[in-house]
Amino acid sequence: MDEDQWLADRFEAQRSHLRRVALRMLGSAADADDAVQEAWLRLSRSNVDEVRDLGRWLTTVVGRVCLDMLRSRATRAEQALDAPVESSAEFETSDSDPAQEVVLSESVGLALLVVLDILTPDERVAFVLHDVFAVPHAEIAPLIDRSVGATKMLVSRARRRVRNADTAAHPDTSRQHSLVQAFLTAAREGDFDALLELLDPDVVFRADAVARQAGAPADLDGAAVLARRFCGRARGARLALIDGAAGAAWAPGGVPLGVFMFTVTDTRIVAIELVGEPEHLARLALTVL
Repeated sequence: MDEDQWLADRFEAQRSHLRRVALRMLGSAADADDAVQEAWLRLSRSNVDEVRDLGRWLTTVVGRVCLDMLRSRATRAEQALDAPVESSAEFETSDSDPAQEVVLSESVGLALLVVLDILTPDERVAFVLHDVFAVPHAEIAPLIDRSVGATKMLVSRARRRVRNADTAAHPDTSRQHSLVQAFLTAAREGDFDALLELLDPDVVFRADAVARQAGAPADLDGAAVLARRFCGRARGARLALIDGAAGAAWAPGGVPLGVFMFTVTDTRIVAIELVGEPEHLARLALTVL
């Protein structure tokens, strides 16, 4: 076996672990795969003869890649305020992958994504590496350009924020997630009866001025009316966390141009609000799954 094949085999043995690390940090299956691929490229270009623990070394490499991606997201979110809204009557650009959404839900967990989304990129990476994957503070410090002491303080602060947010989390978040995901699936598959089951008989739909200019209806009332409108549509909408609640977003190229905010009871969706106004979108804590 030549050296390149030996290195590739060792990397493949770590791939599933590295993907779990990236999923915890990024909350996106596609981004996690990109981060793991970048880690492989960096490994293939590096001299690892003196690396004692390749798994730990690769974990920190993935952490650095994820940190860069999280910081880039924050920059794009700031730039989105000035992004033009493209016209689209159905807010549809590409098909979502339902299987990928299931993998994400099972591997990461909605509650953890909600909580981690309150952290800064540095806090998120440091907290996940240390508290979830037991990477020592001394190995995290160089990734975030801090001293070991400052890294310990950062992790401690992130831990407190996570605990406080977890305590305050809405108890029905998982149920809300299930309803929204079922709604998107029924809409994409054109299942009119399933939509009727998910919608309260008196459900309402409202869209802001920007969304209406892009082709969305202003007001819709009643389950049958909404079911007919969404049946076979919403293919470009992706499951998202919006201010900690389950919702959907249309975000071509990673830039959110429209979000669907849902109000639910224990068993039904009672209201859907479509937001397209850039300043409103910029104020939302949004994570597209």
